[in-house]
Formats: sequence, structure tokens, C-alpha cells
Amino acid sequence: MTGGPDGAEDRLRRFATIWSRAVFPVTSTSLTRPEFEEQLLPLARRLREALLARTLDADEGRAVGTALVAAHCTDPEALSRALDCVDAYLVLYCGEDGPQEELRTRASRLQHAIAAGYAHALRERTLAEQEAIAQAALKAQGVVAQALHASEARFRAVFEGAAIGIGMADLDGNILQVNGALLRMFGVSEHTMHGRNVRDWTHPEDAPQTWKLYDELVRGEREHYHVEKAFYRPDGTVLWTNLTVSLLRDADGEPQYQLALMEDTTERRLLNLRLRYEATHDALTGLPNRTLFFERLEKVLGAGEHQRFGLCYLDLDGFKTINDSLGHAAGDRLLVEVADRLQSCATASDEMVARLGGDEFVALTTNPETAREVDELAARIQHALLAPVRIDGRELTVRGSIGIVEGPAGERSAAEVLRSADITMYRAKSAGGNRFELADPEADARAITRHGLTTALPAALERREFFIEYQPLVHLGDGSVRGAEALVRWLHPQHGVLGPDRFIPLAEHTGLIVPLGRWVLEQSVRQAREWRERGGDTGHSGPLRINVNLSPCQLTHPGLVQETVDILERAGVEPQALCLEVTESALIGADDDLLKPLRRLAEMGVDIALDDFGTGYSNLANLRRLPVSVLKLDRSFTQGMQQFPADPVDLKIVEGIVSLAHSLDLAVTVEGVETGAQAEQLRILGCDTAQGWYYARPGPPERLHELALADATG
Repeated sequence: MTGGPDGAEDRLRRFATIWSRAVFPVTSTSLTRPEFEEQLLPLARRLREALLARTLDADEGRAVGTALVAAHCTDPEALSRALDCVDAYLVLYCGEDGPQEELRTRASRLQHAIAAGYAHALRERTLAEQEAIAQAALKAQGVVAQALHASEARFRAVFEGAAIGIGMADLDGNILQVNGALLRMFGVSEHTMHGRNVRDWTHPEDAPQTWKLYDELVRGEREHYHVEKAFYRPDGTVLWTNLTVSLLRDADGEPQYQLALMEDTTERRLLNLRLRYEATHDALTGLPNRTLFFERLEKVLGAGEHQRFGLCYLDLDGFKTINDSLGHAAGDRLLVEVADRLQSCATASDEMVARLGGDEFVALTTNPETAREVDELAARIQHALLAPVRIDGRELTVRGSIGIVEGPAGERSAAEVLRSADITMYRAKSAGGNRFELADPEADARAITRHGLTTALPAALERREFFIEYQPLVHLGDGSVRGAEALVRWLHPQHGVLGPDRFIPLAEHTGLIVPLGRWVLEQSVRQAREWRERGGDTGHSGPLRINVNLSPCQLTHPGLVQETVDILERAGVEPQALCLEVTESALIGADDDLLKPLRRLAEMGVDIALDDFGTGYSNLANLRRLPVSVLKLDRSFTQGMQQFPADPVDLKIVEGIVSLAHSLDLAVTVEGVETGAQAEQLRILGCDTAQGWYYARPGPPERLHELALADATG
């Protein structure tokens, strides 16, 4: 299909053509079919705009239904054909290649709105006709006194020729006359109808005020009333009508008869019910959909604090793998089987199962003992999923993660409850899946905060909310400052200063770590140049070195080497002044492709440090193939040296690592040095450099330069 404005207009006209060809044969109009199509074209345009709008406006659908009645499409078949066209062709010709499932849901809701608007307009038209008939009947009665034969003929013509059912009864309810239309509605003969009483026609679905209004009318307290009423036919089927009953008075104004006008709305009601069902139920599984579930949940939550609820939010584990490997058809069959099993778990009247979309389902219970009932419901769901599902000769294992929310109504909105259940479900999935977890307000708050930080990250980088602190690297031999590690911080507008542990994992998950890491490298290298330019004898040969952390995502970024070279060249800083720190876990099992950029950087003169060494359980023999020049020993190995005497096991481990590193021509840096005893012990063991609060906490770059000058001047 063409995607431009002209193409969209062509598809719209094609839809209007199909619509006019379907509806024109059953429309009472003097227009030609092309003229009728031009009349439908603006209605088609309104439907397309409503379909594609950001928020669906049901009033547009109702307006289209009203316009159909105005265009004389009053035959019941006209509405049915119009709705069939909208169902089959609106998304096809006006969908603009949007999300099909959402568009079809919108199309169903538009059909419901069209039918509602059509019903309302037709009812108004019918009421006008009924009023005219009633007036004609009253006029005919008045004329009886003057010209009986002429008026009788006129009234009989109206009475028998009307398309709606008309009946007359006395004030006791005994039926006196009915017309042919009413007899056809009930499927009975005139003989059967005579002698019946109006009060015989009660129905279980009568509105409470129906017979109260009737009593007021026959007592002369009201002139007419209008209700929707159901009647039983002799064959047991139900006739639904719009019923208007009027009081007829004699020449002296005394009540004498009652006149009933009936419009058969059975087909329209069934159509509305079908459209309502389609709009509130999942087309694949037949379960209630998100719309109906939210209606039920909001009703439960609005019932007051005496009401309690329990909700299970289920997401299938590994469903994407089944879809990808066996195809969507197999995935759909699996979802249908899961839906059947879930439905069997919620059989009580106060339990409901719905499909929210994809492989996500919810089960709701409103039993007073929900704290116990919801746990049992979750257990039943897990048990129901135990048996494998057989599809195309394969037995598929089905498992699910469930988040449970339980509590009193009235405290949270439906959206808040579902969000809590969703967060809890993902907590169950993160814990390994095939389990259920109970909602925890503190865990919810942490998850919401994480989500908020994740969404704020891109703008934070643009608004320059990040800054860098520097922690000095001190030579253990002479105590001089040899450089610093760059540690990024986030000055969040609401949460204050956040450490890297709060946002670096989020940046890695979203991919923002690449531009953030590039910014940290640029700022750090520029700072190294400023330290060099401020100069002064720092007590050792060479400039202060800057250590910058690299995340695993940055290692796989294809532009890592070139960007590093460009940053160093723009700042005028030698590669030897830069050390890139990579965690040991990121290099476990690394292949040559992953190590290639690190090797190129090492060949240029950039130092590569293996950070958190000793925590990754890597094979020490791998050190031979890694392009590293520095081992950064994890703080867990040196904590035992804070007290005297030091832990002898830790001493042996550190001594062995230092000996191994030096034999491989690697320098050793120790993190987390907090006491002078630690520093002295590490110096004796042969460690080269150290960092930690004993020397200085991370701080602004000026502090590092001051420390370096202080060391130089002694």
C-alpha cells in the first residue's frame, strides 16, 4: 500500500465505496449509489480519524451511527451491513500499518459506539413517529363525536399500517385491540391476544419502576411513560421492546383507555451484546480482556474498606523462546491451553481470570479471606501448569512467574495495584521463575525509583547533571601520589548525589553507558592535562596518571579504540597517562575478538588494569593471554589486615598474588585501604600502589593536586 497522503485518501475512498455498495441496496433514499457514496465519505473519514487518534473518542462512532439514521439507513439490515464493513475493512484500509491488535480493539469499540448512536437516533425517530401516531389517535377520537365513519377509517389506516406494534387496553389491563405489527412481534394470532391482561406480561428483567409507572398511569396521575421492557413469547423466546404507554381520556377528561406503542429492539440488543462481548473479551482465548478486567477491578476497589481483594499477575517463563522456535501459531495454541487451565482454577463466583495481552494473565479474587485464598489460587495456577502441553507432537513444559497483591479496597487505584503486581511478578522472574512472590511496598518503591532513574538518565546527561570525583592512587614505597581513579557521580534533582552503584547498572541495561562512558573519559583525560599544565615537581617521574573504568558494554562497542585515540589527541595527553580498568568478571572466558581492542590500546601505551581481581574465580593461567599491566586486588582480601595481628590466611593469599603478578611483570594496586596498619602490611608484602579512605576519600580534582604538591614538598 502507498504510504503518502494521496495513498491514504485513495484507501479511504475504497473503504467508502465498499461501504456504500453494501448498505445502498437496503437504504430508502432517492440518491444514486455514487451520490450515496459521497454522503458516506465524510463518515468514513471520521471513523479513520477516530481509529488513529491518540485517545479513542467513542463520540465519533456514535455520531456516525446517528448520521446513518439521518441518511435513511433505517432498515435493520443496513446497520448489520455497516458494522460488518467496519469490522472487515476499516483497519485494512485505514490502519496506516499501525499495531494491528490495538487497532482491531479500537475498531470493535467503534462498532459498539456506532451501534449505540444508531440505536439512540432510531429510538428518537421512532418516538417522534409514536408521538405522531398518538396525536393522530387522540385527534381521531375527538373527531368520532363529529364524523364517526371518516375518523374510524383514518384511525384504522394509522393503526393497521404502522410499522410498530400498537395495542389498546382498558384501565383494568384487559387487551381490547392490537395491530398486525404487534401480533407479528409476539408470533401469535389476534384471537390468542384478546382476553389477555397487561399484568400477565411480567418479566424477571423488568426495571423496578416499570409497574410503579403503570399504576400511576391507570390512576390518571401521569399521561405517559417510556421504558425498555422484555416480554416472553409463547415459544419461550424473549422479545425486547422500547415501550411507550399513553393514557387516553374521554371528552370530560376522565381516564378511559391505555395505548401501548412497541418497537422491537431484540436484534439491536443482541448486536449490542455481541459488540460489547467482543470489545471486552480476548479474541484468541475468550477470556475477559484488559478492558473488562479493569472495570471489574475498579468496581472492587471502589466497594469500600470492608472489601478485600487478592490479585495474581502471571507471566509465562520462556514463552518468547517457544514463539521464536515453533512459530506464533504454536504459541497461540499454547496460550489457549494455558487460558483453559487458568479458567479451571477460578471457578468461584468471586474469582475472575483475564488475559492482559501477550503471555500475561491475571486472576482476581474478592473472597473475605483473600490473604489465604489468593495464596491458594496462586498454588492452583502453578499446579495447573505442571502437566506438559502437547503441540504438533511436542510436549512443551509450561512454567510461570506470579506476583501477588492482597489487601483492602479503597487504598490504591487499579493502575497502582496492577503496577505493584507487575513489579512483584518480575521479582519472582528475577529469582529464577516458576514461583510466586508477595508484593512488598519497599521493593515496589525501589523498583519505581529504578524506573524513574532509568527514564531520567538520557536527559540527565544532556543537562550535565553528572560530575566526577577523583580518589588518589598512592605509591606504597614512598607515599607519593601517582594518579587517581575517576569516579562518576549523579547530582539528581530529587535524590541528591547518587553513587555509580545506583545508576551504572541502569545505564548498562539501556545502552546509555556508551555515551556516558565516553563523557567520563573525555572529562578525565582533560583533567589529566590540567594537572600536567599546573605542573610542579610531584616527587616522581612522569605525569599524574588517570584511571577510568570501562563497562562490559563499552568493551563490545566498535568505536572504543578510535574514540579513545581521538580523545587523547584532542587533549594532547600521552597514552601512558591513561589506565583503563576492566573488571575481572567481564574478561572471564573472553575470546580474541573481545580482547583485540584492549590489545590495540595496550600496544599504544595505555595501561589496562584488571579490576576486582580475585572475585571472578578465573583461571590464573588466563593472565598470560590478557593484555593487562596492573592487577587491582579486591578489598575483600585486605579487610583482615585492619586489625593486629593480620589474618595469616589473607597474608598468604596476597603474598602469593603479588609474587605471581610480579613474575608476570604486572603491578599490583590494592583497593579499600583504611588504616595505617593495612598500608604498612601491604608495603611489606610488595604491593605497588593503593587507594582508600586512609589516604583520601573521592573528591574534587583540586584536592588531588594539593595532595600531590604536599607529597612533593615533603
